Amino acid sequence: MRVPVRVPACDGLHMPAEWEPHAACWMAWPCLDILWGGGLSAARAAYAEVARTIARFEPVILLARPEHAEEAAALCGSTVRVLAMPIEDSWTRDSGPTFLVDGAGGVAGVDWVFNSWGHFYTRDTTDEAIALGILARLGMRRYAAPFILEGGSIHVDGQGTLITTEQCLLDPRRNAGMEKRDFEELFEAYLGVRKVIWLGEGLEGDDTNGHVDIVACFAQPGVVLLHRCQDGDDPNRRVYEDSLRRLELTTDASGRPLEIIPLDQPVRREHAGKRLDLSYINFYLANGAVVLPAFDDPADQEALATLRRLFPDREAVQLPGLEIFKGGGGIHCITQQQPAGASLQPF
Repeated sequence: MRVPVRVPACDGLHMPAEWEPHAACWMAWPCLDILWGGGLSAARAAYAEVARTIARFEPVILLARPEHAEEAAALCGSTVRVLAMPIEDSWTRDSGPTFLVDGAGGVAGVDWVFNSWGHFYTRDTTDEAIALGILARLGMRRYAAPFILEGGSIHVDGQGTLITTEQCLLDPRRNAGMEKRDFEELFEAYLGVRKVIWLGEGLEGDDTNGHVDIVACFAQPGVVLLHRCQDGDDPNRRVYEDSLRRLELTTDASGRPLEIIPLDQPVRREHAGKRLDLSYINFYLANGAVVLPAFDDPADQEALATLRRLFPDREAVQLPGLEIFKGGGGIHCITQQQPAGASLQPF
């Protein structure tokens, strides 16, 4: 006998688009020496700059290990609220909750199963409990999802369309045996999604094995930004061409064909003998701002101009991104937006 489970869609909840109003931005403080190696201090400086910048536009709440909370507060300044919490490292997009809204001013959260990107870490991680801890501190309703997912593996338009990659979601290290139709049913139940757009692979060098948030994202309903590689000898060229073809052949949940806007790939960089998965797609939309990475690259200015054009009512702020990407992600990966609204009461 199948036991009924209460899911967000039953309560009228859905995942809003990232450009909708926020109550706060959640971040966490870099602390895993083995991940950052000799670059931990530089990473912390870069995170602090991101936190201070976003705090100009919306509240920022930063999690830090208790022994690091004082240092984090000193570097981030008084505009950033630091909360002491046991953490493994600093990727709240993936380990934090995905927030939902009910359209009537209520907000709740989904707590995905987190297994460190298919057991990227070889030991147990305290980050499995971050989403639960955040929702408990907010006194917010929690929906525990019965499958593994990271927030960086999905993007939504807030109107029923979700974009993801086959490489990530069908990774047997995450949800072995699950197929596309299983995810489509789960996304409908947990995120209010009516249409899933499946891209193929992620970028070369991506430790997450295919997160979509460095490949493509929605800029508004019906408009998708796509990471473009024009070098025929680069493996990312094949990723771009396949993604472009799939996007051109599909529609969103409302039946609209997609307008596809490219953001060119910066020059290839390596760190510690490994390629960095640099991408301008990995930006954060704050209230009144778009915060995007810069890579000391000729493509920086073009990316800035494109996002200014797409978000004319927001201040575009470009921050150094290389030190963050050396740890395996970017500005979008280290942030998680909490939509505006009142916390729905726990069950």
